[in-house]
Amino acid sequence: MSASPVLFPTALSRPFVFAAQPLLKKLGSVPKLAQVAPASRLEVRPAPEMVSSGIVTLDQLTGGWPRGCLSEICGPASSGRTGVLLAALARSTQNGEVCALLDAGDALDPASAAAAGVDLGKLLWVRCGKAVLSSQFPVLSSCGKQMDCRNLDGLERRRWELRLEQVLKVTDLLLQSNGFGMIVLDLGDIPVRNARQIPLTSWFRFRRAIERTPTVLLVVEQQPIAGSCSSVLVRVSGLRCQVSGEKLSAVSSRLSGNRPTHAELLDKVEITAELLRSRLERKPPQSAVSFASRAKWAG
Repeated sequence: MSASPVLFPTALSRPFVFAAQPLLKKLGSVPKLAQVAPASRLEVRPAPEMVSSGIVTLDQLTGGWPRGCLSEICGPASSGRTGVLLAALARSTQNGEVCALLDAGDALDPASAAAAGVDLGKLLWVRCGKAVLSSQFPVLSSCGKQMDCRNLDGLERRRWELRLEQVLKVTDLLLQSNGFGMIVLDLGDIPVRNARQIPLTSWFRFRRAIERTPTVLLVVEQQPIAGSCSSVLVRVSGLRCQVSGEKLSAVSSRLSGNRPTHAELLDKVEITAELLRSRLERKPPQSAVSFASRAKWAG
């Protein structure tokens, strides 16, 4: 690069000549700066490989889940987030990949997962909480004793804090192994106030640990908590549901109505998914899609 004159309005009105090449050469001779590459030599990171979510309409919306990135699925209870989770695990395990599920709420039903197509032989199921809770709160399991209700709220908060501590520690170990095609953190049953206590530095550490690996890190939660660390953020919500012997009805009315006096089987749920964030490419014109989740016994 030749020296180019750069003029600055000074009191002496003299041109200032900036020689870029000698300066770069001198900076390169400094040991601490020898490994620093100029911006013009930086490589453009290729677009990540996308993994199918197992739902065609959701793939049309997001393109799938990106490898080497953190993705989020958020939604309230009865929104269909567990169905989306099981569809992703089913597709990955059917493709021969080993997956891991960190079940913070210990809510997974293996029979339902197998019915959804998940190969349980290729799934590491980590159930968080039981061992720690029994040692931290032995009084909770004792019979015939009454506890002060004022302490219950504090014990409940501490219970979820211990679960989250386990989730973060196990996630670090799994990400260091580099042997999983998909790692899912199911935080759907964690109260929002506790989930938001996860430090943002933890999400940055997780994203950094997988950015050059073929692992898909999927976080399922009630509300977004990873901030700018997530590459894809999808919000799901239930539109209508159908129980045995009835027609489709709004999910909100089913939840707010009176509870039935007899047992009911959930046959079908209509779900809408909205793409709230995608750092991989521009958001598509259609940012929301709808699809149905049907129980196995409903045909």
